[in-house]
Amino acid sequence: MTAASLADLTTYLPGDLLTKVDIASMAHGLEARCPLLDYRIVELAASLPASLKHRFGHGKRLLQKAFGDLLPREVFTRRKMGFGVPLDSWLRGELAPLLDELLSETAVARRGWFRPAAVQRLIREHLSRRFDHSARIWALIVLESWCRAWTDTGVSAAAASSLRST
Repeated sequence: MTAASLADLTTYLPGDLLTKVDIASMAHGLEARCPLLDYRIVELAASLPASLKHRFGHGKRLLQKAFGDLLPREVFTRRKMGFGVPLDSWLRGELAPLLDELLSETAVARRGWFRPAAVQRLIREHLSRRFDHSARIWALIVLESWCRAWTDTGVSAAAASSLRST
């Protein structure tokens, strides 16, 4: 097993993907199962050489061999699909108050790291649907929220360091 696969298996799967599957399925009264995560299958996959799992830029080789005749071809040929959230519409709807609270011209100018006019342009273009700046805006919201929680509250460097080590 590669280091990247191990990291995915121990952090990304349980901390992100499986959590999202659980939330989405339970919201609709469904109990989801992930049969390919049975420990015996995971151990088998981990023991196989990478050449059997991935070749010439194409993954899913073993799955195609095992189940290719049972599933439509488009299942194996489509690109990966993530669990995206509708951040673009949330920033125009229920998260819009965060724009005024955290990214107002005054707030951005007070922080002094970005040009307030540039941030306001991003917000205007996003709200008018001229361009989807949701990832940039979300990054700015998270940064400002973090700064307010950790640098603006008088938390000392020593206290922050001791929190990180626990």
